[in-house]
Amino acid sequence: MATLKLRVTGMSCSHCQTRVEQALKTTAGVYSAIVDLQAGEAEIDFNDDSVTTQQLVAAVERAGYRAKLAG
Repeated sequence: MATLKLRVTGMSCSHCQTRVEQALKTTAGVYSAIVDLQAGEAEIDFNDDSVTTQQLVAAVERAGYRAKLAG
């Protein structure tokens, strides 16, 4: 299991937060995803043998937001 933090931009409300969370949670290999609207970050626990960082970023982008590695 691996943990990753993404910086997510474009979120402005709780609906945005929920969309990003759902996009991540429905990605195969993701165990949990917690999105902090105020901080603009998503923390994801995932199986790094099943899903890549690029796939997680792409899931956020398909939901209509921008994402990059935090830090």
